[in-house]
Amino acid sequence: MSINNEIYSRQAGGWWDENHFLHLLKTGINPPRFRYFHEALTSQLGRETRNLSVLDVGCGGGILSEEFARIGCRVTGIDPSVPSLETARQHAAAQGLPIDYRQASGESIPFETGAFDVVICCDVLEHVNDLEKTLREAARVLKPGGMLCYDTINRTAESRKANIFAAQDFPLTSFFPRNTHVWEKFITPDELLLLFDKSGFEHRDMTGLNSALPDLQVAGLLIRRKLGLLTFAELGRHLQFQTGGGMQASYLGWAVRNS
Repeated sequence: MSINNEIYSRQAGGWWDENHFLHLLKTGINPPRFRYFHEALTSQLGRETRNLSVLDVGCGGGILSEEFARIGCRVTGIDPSVPSLETARQHAAAQGLPIDYRQASGESIPFETGAFDVVICCDVLEHVNDLEKTLREAARVLKPGGMLCYDTINRTAESRKANIFAAQDFPLTSFFPRNTHVWEKFITPDELLLLFDKSGFEHRDMTGLNSALPDLQVAGLLIRRKLGLLTFAELGRHLQFQTGGGMQASYLGWAVRNS
């Protein structure tokens, strides 16, 4: 079964639409993961954010690029999807954010070695054609000591239940189109750590990214959304995603480029 990345071109107008499934990432996932990355960057690495050069790999409609731009970073976003990039450009322009968006893939990043202080790979590692090549490219364009921020989905029975069955297959709760995610492309933490070692990264931290609510309450919210009682923006806020805890489903973390 192959993943359907064309969804992000066909549905490109949905990134900033509160009634669209893509907006769930904006209100549900973005707040806790951006807080986590910002704290790691400023408190643990001791970096000032103003004028840091940031590359957002697989930027989509720019929902995470804009967060980094708002704290003073010089942000570049790349994505294979031309329609998503156009959505990102239009929204950034309306917000007065000078983000440079370009068409490119993670496997072939069109920038010089050591060009960036930070590389972001969020909602992307489980979608790329060549994971090892993507990580090697991310390491190549990072300055020595530069920071890689990532999140992805673990390949477990729990992630199959949450991200495939509930999110894509079960009629009462599904919200993603079929093959938005493919379970076989999910990545275990051990697999990712091995690739970090091979690609030139020193791993620093990894933690879970999950809803704070019990499964039955999550299911109830998904059913309410299916019945039209919640927008996707409201659903994201109600799900109360947070960092910490188990990594059986989604997880995130950061690493630095070896000197």
